[in-house]
Amino acid sequence: MAVKIGKITLGVCATNFYILYQDDSKKCVVVDPADKGDYLYEKVSGAGFTIEGILLTHGHFDHIWGVDDLKKHTDAKVYAYEGEKNVCESSELNASGMVSRAFTVKADEYVADGSILHLADMDIKLIATPGHTEGSCCYYVEEAGLLISGDTLFQESVGRTDLPTGSMSQIVRSIKEKLMILPEDTKVYPGHGESTTIGYEKQFNPFI
Repeated sequence: MAVKIGKITLGVCATNFYILYQDDSKKCVVVDPADKGDYLYEKVSGAGFTIEGILLTHGHFDHIWGVDDLKKHTDAKVYAYEGEKNVCESSELNASGMVSRAFTVKADEYVADGSILHLADMDIKLIATPGHTEGSCCYYVEEAGLLISGDTLFQESVGRTDLPTGSMSQIVRSIKEKLMILPEDTKVYPGHGESTTIGYEKQFNPFI
C-alpha cells in the first residue's frame, strides 16, 4: 500500500486541511480542521473514509476552528504537541480573541517530541518545531517521504512569528535542526500555499 494525501483549502486564511490514508484503505487521519467542521466531515465521510485521528500542527484559530464540529461526528482523538497546550487552550495565545471569534481546543492527547502515532495503518512521527508558536510541530510519514509542516515551513518562506509565543530565531533553528536533516526528496505540505520539497527549500529558501 502507498500513503496518499488529499487537501481542502478553506477558511478566512485559506488554510490547508489534509487527509492522509493508505490507497487500499478507508481509514484516514486529518490534519488542521481549519473551519466548517461539519462540511469537512461530509467531504471526508462522503468519500467513504473513517477518521481515526485529528492532528493539530499548532493552536492558531485558523487551524482549529473546525475541530469541535468535526469531532462531534467521530470518536477520533485530537492530537497536538505537548508544548502547545497553553496556546490551544487560550483564546489570547491562539489569536482567536483578536478576530472576534474566541475559540479554544483541548487535545485528547498531548504528545511528546519524536513520538510515533500509529493511526489508520500508518506510522506518523511528531517533530517539534517551535517558533511559529511555542509548540508548533510537523508530522512526518517516513515510508511515504512526506512532511506536513503546518505554519513552520512554506515554499521559499517560513511562518510568521509576530503573534503570541512566536520567535524568529527559534523557527529558523527548528527548521535547520529538525527539517533540513530530512531526505531532500521529502515532499512538504504546508499549512498555507503550495507544496514543496526539502531539497528545494535548502536551495531557495532565503530564511535558511
